[in-house]
Amino acid sequence: MTKTHSPHAPIHVIGGGLAGSEAAWQISRRGLPVILHEMRPVRGTEAHQTDSLAELVCSNSFRSDDAENNAVGVIHAEMRLANSLIMDCADRTQIPAGGALAVDREGFAQAVTDAIEAEPLISVAREEVTGLPPAQWDQTIIATGPLTAPGLAEAIAAETGQDALAFFDAIAPIIHTESIDMSICWFQSRYDKVGPGGTGRDYINCPMDKPQYDAFIDALIAGDTTGFKEWEGTPYFDGCLPIEIMAERGRETLRYGPLKPMGLTNAHQPDIKAYAVVQLRQDNALGTLYNMVGFQTKLKYGAQAEIIRMIPGLQNAEFARLGGLHRNTYLNSPRFLDGTLQLKSRPGLRFAGQITGCEGYVESAAMGLLAGRFAAAERLGEALPPPPLTSAFGALLNHITGGHLLNDDEPGKRSFQPMNVNFGLFPPLEPGAIVRPEGGGRFRGKDKAKAKKQAMARRALADFAHWLEASQVRQAAE
Repeated sequence: MTKTHSPHAPIHVIGGGLAGSEAAWQISRRGLPVILHEMRPVRGTEAHQTDSLAELVCSNSFRSDDAENNAVGVIHAEMRLANSLIMDCADRTQIPAGGALAVDREGFAQAVTDAIEAEPLISVAREEVTGLPPAQWDQTIIATGPLTAPGLAEAIAAETGQDALAFFDAIAPIIHTESIDMSICWFQSRYDKVGPGGTGRDYINCPMDKPQYDAFIDALIAGDTTGFKEWEGTPYFDGCLPIEIMAERGRETLRYGPLKPMGLTNAHQPDIKAYAVVQLRQDNALGTLYNMVGFQTKLKYGAQAEIIRMIPGLQNAEFARLGGLHRNTYLNSPRFLDGTLQLKSRPGLRFAGQITGCEGYVESAAMGLLAGRFAAAERLGEALPPPPLTSAFGALLNHITGGHLLNDDEPGKRSFQPMNVNFGLFPPLEPGAIVRPEGGGRFRGKDKAKAKKQAMARRALADFAHWLEASQVRQAAE
């Protein structure tokens, strides 16, 4: 493919996942050339199965799309305002998932790959970068994600003087829809919620009574799991715990977590309340595959299939993919990165995505978007301040680059951990920000918490839109 020439030297992006693809796209939107380095298929990883850019290796859900009540929905909305490639492709390959934004896994990755390969300013180099970029790559973004290859990881560790932190991440199984027994299971979203493109019947539900649940928990706790080997001592990320670890933490943990029965009515036995419910979410546009919600696992394949088939309705389950476990690596970013995601010890070298210590698809893509814009602005000689702390982008960036307390007195006990975007990262509201209920008075209890979230969401979107507008005005002036 013939690529458009530019008087500027190219900006290099290492890693073709969600963050790297988004970073490359944002740079190209400023009219600058990009070389996107992706090591697959030259070198594979523990989790990827294809050579596509932005392959989703875990869930196919981008989580809540509610921009009024959920911080994830807010960052979705902010990304759309910023013309995100990842959100555009997600919206175009969306499949029903209640209140969540889920995508056809293969269709989404193909949409991102097609867009990147069709962009004249982006060149894709299928090669492994084994060390830190050479000096002539004066503007580079490392977005290699949680599965950074050993050579590059060692080079990063040598540059920072400390080993990268690490945590375990687990993958949930995917089941062929035709093997699910619908005489036992039924279609329903929790509380019949109609989400983006949904109908209120977007999940397959498998009911359990108490004896079935207890037997399932016993099997999980006794199940054969993968060994840690050299990973011994690596912590889990609490937002993606294996089901057997949750079971070990208490017999009711799963029933109050991913297996909670609330908001669901068994279509076959409406008068009988299930003790626990396993949900499956559509994984592809054809509806031929469903993934098990919250069922990340490190069980060995034989035990995994046997235990999952204990679930009513899944007794004959056929698996398109069984669950698995892989190690994620990330930087101690508050110590090493500045407010533009730049390595303090090496100007021009930025990091983006999960390697920075954010967790989640949209969070990773968001940091890629920012890194791309920061790098492009620097190449063009522009001043681009970070987004406001009151926005979802700004709140997450602040957590990664400076909002987390460092254990300077105990450097061996670093406490920085991967984080999803959440309202707890946002600054407190100003007095009077919460609109009083109709008729006067004050919100109380759950209504007060909901009003607070909505006020934070309104403030975030307004402030982020103002930041984008100011950035465009500044670009025009410069």
